[in-house]
Amino acid sequence: MSTEKPSFDDLLDQLIADDTDGLLDTPEKPKPITATDRLERAFLEIVDFRREHDRLPSPETLEISERKLGARLVGFLNDEAKADLVRHLDEFDLLTLPEAPTSVDELFESDIDVLDLLEDGNDIYDFTGMEELQHEPDEFDVAQRKKAEDFEKFKPFFELKHQQLETGELKLGKFSGVSTIKQGRFFVLGGVMLYVAEVGETEYVKNGDRKVPKERLRVIFENGTESSMYRQSLAGRLGEKAGLALQGTSHSEFTTEELGDNFMPDGYIYVLKSLSTNPDIAQLRDLYKIGFSHGSVQKRIAHAETQPTYLMAPVEVVAEYAVKDIRASKLEHLLHRVFSDVRLDIVMNDGDGQPFKPSEWFIVPLDVIDQAIPMVINGDIVDFEYVPELQKLRYIGES
Repeated sequence: MSTEKPSFDDLLDQLIADDTDGLLDTPEKPKPITATDRLERAFLEIVDFRREHDRLPSPETLEISERKLGARLVGFLNDEAKADLVRHLDEFDLLTLPEAPTSVDELFESDIDVLDLLEDGNDIYDFTGMEELQHEPDEFDVAQRKKAEDFEKFKPFFELKHQQLETGELKLGKFSGVSTIKQGRFFVLGGVMLYVAEVGETEYVKNGDRKVPKERLRVIFENGTESSMYRQSLAGRLGEKAGLALQGTSHSEFTTEELGDNFMPDGYIYVLKSLSTNPDIAQLRDLYKIGFSHGSVQKRIAHAETQPTYLMAPVEVVAEYAVKDIRASKLEHLLHRVFSDVRLDIVMNDGDGQPFKPSEWFIVPLDVIDQAIPMVINGDIVDFEYVPELQKLRYIGES
């Protein structure tokens, strides 16, 4: 009895039927990666960076991986078509630009860089060339900075800070937010040290359909330039560029221990100008009173014309500095020490005809006082002396 051999087709069918594990299944061909896929992956890396670091990547940092992401984001912002392809992934509104100003006045009241509006920039920020980012001058800095005509009076500050960094009295720490930007503070932006010389009054600037509070600064850079940017703008730049703050490590700043148990939680250093008609006083140029008040300065001087400490005449408030956690006697001692050679030497009669010698009036230019007070607050004044002949502060610390 003969048996018929199964055909090849029968054997193949049987083999396929027995393949319960799918070993003979044809694998699915991988879907080709499209240009859109590559864009989405590239943008998601930017989103991941924003989520992890709580800030945008900078295209100017020395950290290569972040620099690539920063350049990549600039590429998206400069190419609307590419931005539209990934907008559905933009959970942090990275691709949302500020609303354009509707007038010239609104433009100059905003933080928008006028040069950015005039610059095409497509050849600089071409997305396809992001691997070979070319570093261009910072248009924001070019537009906003100008030469500081009085830089010489700030130069010693920067020299002192660099010296304190070298000796370890100061250290560089991470910038910790807009609330830390105060008069007298030093920061490092893009490798350049800057000094917050002035903080202006709060302005309410229109932003879309609402007004937001902002304060103009006078920022002095160690390269001899200055800027009048808003406090919020400086905070943004420090955040974008991984800016640093100069921080005290020991005796470079006052502490509550140094100030003792009687330090004041709040107070004001004030600078007054006399409105006296007394010829002996009226003829004195650059005569100012420097003092400290726990409360309102205006209330303190309300009856100045009856008090010998105010030279028995009305006064004008020309400067006022809010301070915290500083003992009044410490402030007054440091201020009076540095200006002791130009203290007013005069004896006044009080309302009862009794002789009185005021002790807080000094003959010194107001701009020098403006320099000295932030240094008194942070303690740097101990390394300076006032030179009346030059009408400037001179560094006398260790060289």
